[in-house]
Amino acid sequence: MFSVKPTKPTFKCYLPPVQTDVKKTFEQPIKKLEPKLLPGEIVVNEANFVRKCISAENSQDDLWGKLICTNFKVSFIPQDAPPKQKSLLSHLLLGEHDIPLTCLEQVVTVNDTKGKKKVLGSNQKLKFNPTELILYCKDLRIIRFCFDEAGPESAKKVCLAIAHYSHPADLQLLFGFEYQGRRYHDYKEKRVNGSTPRGGLQTPVFNCSSDWDREIKRTGASGWRVCSINENYDISPSLPEYIVVPGSLADQDLKHYSLFFADKRVPLWCWNHPNGSALVRMASIIDPLQQKKYEQRIFTAITKSHPQRSDVVRSDLDKYLPNIQDIQNAFVKIRQICVIDPFEESEERWLSSIENSRWLEYVRAFLKHSSEIVYQLDGKNASVILQEEEDRDLNCIVSSLVQLMLDPHYRSLVGFQSLVQKEWVMAGHPFLDRCNHLKRNDKEESPLFMLFLDCVWQVMNQYPAAFEFTETYLTVLSDSMWIPLFSTFLFNSPKHCSQLLMDFAKNKAIPQGEDQVMYFPPVWDWSQQFSTKDLTLFNNPMYVGKGAACVQNGEVKTFRRTKDLKCGNYLAGCFAASENTQKELHRNEASVSLIVGGKKTYSSTLRGPSGSLRNGLKGGEDTLTRRGSLVSELKPDFSPVKDESPSERFFRDWFARPLDQQGLLIPLLIPSHVALWKLFFLRWVPEACIPKGGPITAYHKLSQLVDEIETLQSQIRQYKGSSSGSTPLTSPSGPPSNQRRMYFKSSSPHDPPTPPDFLTSSFPFTPMGNLCRRSIHGTPISKFLNGARIWLSTENLTNDTV
Repeated sequence: MFSVKPTKPTFKCYLPPVQTDVKKTFEQPIKKLEPKLLPGEIVVNEANFVRKCISAENSQDDLWGKLICTNFKVSFIPQDAPPKQKSLLSHLLLGEHDIPLTCLEQVVTVNDTKGKKKVLGSNQKLKFNPTELILYCKDLRIIRFCFDEAGPESAKKVCLAIAHYSHPADLQLLFGFEYQGRRYHDYKEKRVNGSTPRGGLQTPVFNCSSDWDREIKRTGASGWRVCSINENYDISPSLPEYIVVPGSLADQDLKHYSLFFADKRVPLWCWNHPNGSALVRMASIIDPLQQKKYEQRIFTAITKSHPQRSDVVRSDLDKYLPNIQDIQNAFVKIRQICVIDPFEESEERWLSSIENSRWLEYVRAFLKHSSEIVYQLDGKNASVILQEEEDRDLNCIVSSLVQLMLDPHYRSLVGFQSLVQKEWVMAGHPFLDRCNHLKRNDKEESPLFMLFLDCVWQVMNQYPAAFEFTETYLTVLSDSMWIPLFSTFLFNSPKHCSQLLMDFAKNKAIPQGEDQVMYFPPVWDWSQQFSTKDLTLFNNPMYVGKGAACVQNGEVKTFRRTKDLKCGNYLAGCFAASENTQKELHRNEASVSLIVGGKKTYSSTLRGPSGSLRNGLKGGEDTLTRRGSLVSELKPDFSPVKDESPSERFFRDWFARPLDQQGLLIPLLIPSHVALWKLFFLRWVPEACIPKGGPITAYHKLSQLVDEIETLQSQIRQYKGSSSGSTPLTSPSGPPSNQRRMYFKSSSPHDPPTPPDFLTSSFPFTPMGNLCRRSIHGTPISKFLNGARIWLSTENLTNDTV
């Protein structure tokens, strides 16, 4: 026996190695790819030699590593992790390549060789070996994994595991219940005497009467009282245990009235205007024969709670606004246009497609109706009842927007969070069904909270100095809906939350009577998710808050709220147009007629006397056309219109006054001012990512300027703080870096004047690896046909010339 020594290969390949290099990489001494697991998190399946697609164009930037499914997330661990990008918002509970299972919209497996594709559900079989896995996420990401080198069986098992664990059979199987139970006991030793004051949480959660008492006092609602008839949810399962009702209504009367309302939801107080008018929300009365009788009693009680005994106006939202199915359909369409359809296919009809989705039309509709309610409360001093069949969906949006426009408290960070807690969580918005966390009933799914956040962004976009928080905060808040670790977005009602958390406490041996906020906290304690440094991205450098400094006539003064304060805020002026330009813009474009009622069309129907000129439209009743308004003739002056209605005069007068950032805000409603929220809808789209561009460049400069001002102020305080007999500090320092409010620190003279390279219009997010559509080979058919038409027309023109 003899062995033949193998000859060396004579062929040399000059092509760059793709797959062969991968095996060599893994055959070398392999570093152990272990996931970072939270308390209670376990790995249920995994696959090695998986390729994560970074770009649809080529595979050069793709990452190789291990794909893992846990009982909380889908996690990818790269073999050779690239350096962390500075633009990424670092999540303390999720890695750069992690996706919570509740964030998965669809799990799609593909076999290219057999031409097969299947959407996987729970407990389903997969009859082919997948070569590719595509994850469509509810935060609009599209993540692709390829199994070129992975074993077929391990690829199939990990795909089935992801599909199964993303479709939990019961709410208590969501990872948040396991995690918070472990977390409670892990941190028990750190608590003083067994409890801490809600972990430092500043946002009121309105699960006790004292929170409602404080809100009554803050708004001056002297004619209203806290009522406890729903303690232990004895009356209505969808209302909070404590509600605010007219002081003239006795508990026994309320118990009797509740029998005639849908889900026994008696009218619920939301907010009081300083003039005494109240905003109230109410479900429909189920017995038509009793409707007039009990409505009159409720109206009378609300009238008595008003100091001037003003009239009560009712607004039936079901008649004037789109329903939850309309909103869901519009969101599906705009998501398809923004992230799913290849940009090459849709760029020529992109704007019209966005318009035809009706999403922005619905945003305008809710802002318009909310402005109408503002007129009733502020302009007519009338109390308003928002009526909806079940009082749990549309009422949440409108009541929140009305308070946001009228009350500057809700434009602060803590105030906004208390608004969401009060008008959404405790008012019984069915988050579990609308978010479809259990993926049971697609008909109940609807992005109402997302629509509300879009409406908030529209107002913020028009009045950037009026909000303490940023659009990054709104985007992060929307993403938090899909992280099942907090109580805010998990339940259908306060009772649903209370019952499940009581069972949870028993199962986890949590002492009876412990505050639920302690062992299953809401999302508002952001320190659980982000570092102190990253949380500064929530701070708006332009915010003109109560007591904030502003520049007036060249002098720095303290802002005080007055009715017609004209504060030439320097920082706001840096971001927006000059004050005179803005004022002229308001005068020319703001005369939007806002009359309660109207037809059920959502394209801002205007009513006015015949012959009047309204936003460039002549006639008695005109509807703002979607495209025509962009080029319509603007009103040449802002003089009073003959026979104008009281509401028209109210809005005309408001837009003619100097803007008070801490007063009433009314958004511009013509289509040219209602824009696509790009940071949310386009943050993952590579084609829309602008290097060193977008609003973030202005935010970067403003943050540096504010940080420099605050550093100088701190140094001045240190000088003044030294005793009169002692020598002042020779080189006072600014505040410590961990106490500075701005993400971007003031620059030194040696720093380059241009923005940093990592700044893009998607900041602090990145499209890299987060939106990888399947590549389209060849020229898209629409491009080809369009090119053919151009070529044919050119040929004909040439022939005609000859």
